[in-house]
Parts: sequence; C-alpha cells; structure tokens
Amino acid sequence: FFFFFLFFCILLLVPDMTLGKNKKIVKKKGKSKKIVDPFSRKEWYDIKAPRIFSNPHVGKTPVNKLQGTKNPIDFLKGRVFEVSLADLNKNEADGHVKFRLRADEIQGKNVLTNFHGLSFTSDKMKSLVRKWQSTITADALVKTTDDYLLRVFVIAFTKRNQNQKKKTSYAQSAQIHDIRKKITQIVTKEVSVGSLKELVTKLIPNTIGQRVEKQASWIYPLKDVFVYKVKIVNAPRYDSAALLDLYGDNILDAGAAVARPAAAAAPAAEASA
Repeated sequence: FFFFFLFFCILLLVPDMTLGKNKKIVKKKGKSKKIVDPFSRKEWYDIKAPRIFSNPHVGKTPVNKLQGTKNPIDFLKGRVFEVSLADLNKNEADGHVKFRLRADEIQGKNVLTNFHGLSFTSDKMKSLVRKWQSTITADALVKTTDDYLLRVFVIAFTKRNQNQKKKTSYAQSAQIHDIRKKITQIVTKEVSVGSLKELVTKLIPNTIGQRVEKQASWIYPLKDVFVYKVKIVNAPRYDSAALLDLYGDNILDAGAAVARPAAAAAPAAEASA
C-alpha cells in the first residue's frame, strides 16, 4: 500500500515539474534561397507577319537567354501565335477572324512567321445561328500548288426570298446536299489553282464565301457564307527562300550593323579631313 501511495504522488507531481519550461524552436539549417525574377533571364524578340497584311508588327515574345548549349532560336522555332485580323489589317470590323502564325525563321531579333491556320471567334459563330433558317456546313481536303494539304471549312445559312411571306426558310435535304456539293467544288477550284500565299489573299476579304453565296443561290437563297476554319494537315519541307519571298527586302535585322549611305558618308569624310 505504501508503494502504491508513493507512485500516485509522483504522478501528481510530474506535470508541475514540467510546467513553465520553454520549448526550443527548431530552425532549419542552411540559407534561404534567393528569389530571382524569371524575366531577368529572358530576352525579347519581335514577331513579324508577312507583307500580305498591312501591319507587319504583331508583337513580342520572350525566350530564355543563351545558356551553355541551349540556343534560344531552337525554342522560338515552331511557336504558334494567334493574332486577330483586326490587328493585322488595322480594321476593327475583322475582329472575329483569328489567324494562326507559325515561327519558321529567326533573323537577328525578328521572328518571321507564316500562315498556320484560321478560325472564327466563338461569339461570332453563335451570333450567326438563328431560328427559322437552315445551317449548312461543308469541308474539303485540298492541296495547294506549293504542296500544302489543307482542310477548309465553310458555313452558310439560308434566307427568305425577297417577296416571301412565310416566316421560315428551311431548305430540303436534297437542296442541302446540292449546296454542300457546290461548296466543295468551289473550294477545291479556288484553293488548288494557287499557292498558300494566294489563298491567304482570298481569305482576308472572304472571296471564297462571296463566290459560294453567288453561285449556289440558284439552289436556295443563302446569306452569311464564310470560310470559318482552315487547318494545315500536312506541310512541305521548309524552304527559307519561299518564306523570305513573303517579306521582301523590308526586314530590318536588329542585331546587324546598318551601313551608312554613300551620300551621307561623303560629307562626314570631308568634315574629318
């Protein structure tokens, strides 16, 4: 009984003995890692669009600086930039058209791009779809003269005749079939006779859509006919001469020295003499 009483008293005193003692805070060994701004290790390149567009200055893109065997040019080539046609042609009415430009060549601080696709914004596509009309879509797989294999998507909508009193303008299935066939024929003819550059010149003013609307109207009246998407299925081997032909002699190499004209060099030589 005595030993049991003694053990019970020790248990009561143990919490009081440890009460009030400071607990040491364990600190991690080593210095804290210095925070470095990731953009301090990057350099900026100018994105250039082909001279087909009125505004060749698309914007800028960052890339990591040269480190060891890692060349920044290897990271830039193949990048795809999505740019609005409103910015490329300085026309806000074309804000719903998005061009995709692919970086194919680097010259100094300039990134030379080429056409890589086209699409419409989702809000534009939703605004075209309405009640009491038929929506007709068609696509064609066509190859250009410079061996670009493209899939071109076209959308069209039916409309009422000029003196029609009926509220709806639904086309019959046979008429829709004939319109799709006509769209495929026109797209194949327009794309296959020219190069990729000539196709882009037709896509900007919607020449193909206007031609479809005019030639297929005898089947059923159409409106809002657009090429709303273009995909590059297969591209030929890269040709630097063909790409530079899209830009001409207007490319300024930011990294190269600019030669002084002879007319300006002569007075400077006389002044030094």
